[in-house]
Amino acid sequence: MSNSSVKSADRVLDLLEAFVDAKRPLSLSDLADRLDAPVSSCHGLVHTLLQRGYLYGLGARKAVYPTRRLLDAARVIAAHDPVVERLRAGLLGLRDATGETVILGKRQGDAVVYLDVIEGLQTIRYTAAAGETKPLHSSAIGKAMLAQLDEAALPDELGRLALAQVTDATIVDAAALAEDISAARAKGVFITRGENVADVMAVAMDLDLGGECVGVAVAGPIHRMAEAEAAVTAALLGLKQDLMGGRAA
Repeated sequence: MSNSSVKSADRVLDLLEAFVDAKRPLSLSDLADRLDAPVSSCHGLVHTLLQRGYLYGLGARKAVYPTRRLLDAARVIAAHDPVVERLRAGLLGLRDATGETVILGKRQGDAVVYLDVIEGLQTIRYTAAAGETKPLHSSAIGKAMLAQLDEAALPDELGRLALAQVTDATIVDAAALAEDISAARAKGVFITRGENVADVMAVAMDLDLGGECVGVAVAGPIHRMAEAEAAVTAALLGLKQDLMGGRAA
């Protein structure tokens, strides 16, 4: 893929996300300002999206706004996600059992990408969105993904990664992180305590979906999660046993 193609794709996505931020119709000049791009470039993108039915024009205001075509397309895509579709019922059950936010994610390069997020039932809860990415070393799902490596290969992988100090609690020493992950393997769950988001604790497990490895995490405020750690762990491992036993999640 050429650099120009990547830039064009970025601009289309930036343009659509501009409406998410603005929450109102935008003119060409508005879009150009928000994208930090020439009006001429925005004009071409807008013209194409208008022709394809993803935007509609508001003539009197010389502005545009997305149609529901994008939403309808997203619903069809989401409804047939091969991973989310298989696990959705189980994730909902896990959320109901724990009351906390449940996250489905998988490794993508040197990060974890969230595939699905079901927010908890509590007023104060961990919030996130599908499509967000998190570092491998500081997220519970990331640790679960790193644990898929052989014991001998893990130190080399951690040495290659940039172990950024995301919070004061992030483990940035490769040897200490390798020890943390190895100890967690024996328990079957991987835990972060304020390592990715301050005051948030997450407990995660790995799942092998016929050769496709994903992670499922339960996340919430540290004080509440710490008190419920045993129950959350049992709920996660119970879901894993159900899935490995071939029963529908």
